[in-house]
Amino acid sequence: MRPFRSSRCHRKGHAIVELSLLAPWLFFLFVGAFDFGFYAYSLISVQNAARLAVLKSASDNWYYTTLLSNDPAKAADQTFIRQEACSGVRDELLRMPNYSILPAACDAAPLDVDLDPFLDSEGKPALRVTVAYQTVPLVPIPGLLPGKLMMTRVAEARVYGD
Repeated sequence: MRPFRSSRCHRKGHAIVELSLLAPWLFFLFVGAFDFGFYAYSLISVQNAARLAVLKSASDNWYYTTLLSNDPAKAADQTFIRQEACSGVRDELLRMPNYSILPAACDAAPLDVDLDPFLDSEGKPALRVTVAYQTVPLVPIPGLLPGKLMMTRVAEARVYGD
């Protein structure tokens, strides 16, 4: 008489095969969630940086009149105002992984900050800050996401003052 053999002994190794088939998909899912979280954090940080820079700049009417002026004598003041907006954006983006390579002038990749005066829909003076930020290269997802994303956010605020 032969000893009783369960049907289980013929199934050895199934768990390893299933794991090896599912592991790439689980890894892909984990990397996708990680990338999405990083990109979402970057997007929120860029929006906050633009908002804070425009609110700080729009709090003084001198900023608007100086930026609107075509007087060459005010060029140094215009540069100062733009640099101040740039430093506000850089302060907000302090926790980004590529902060150490951000340019001091904020006019080249990976960070570009523009400050423009304009009249809003009611004809009142306003300022617009445009912040463009290029993320660090993460794991690219072929067909969905490239390695780097350029995030551009615009914030506008009416100028208060005199």
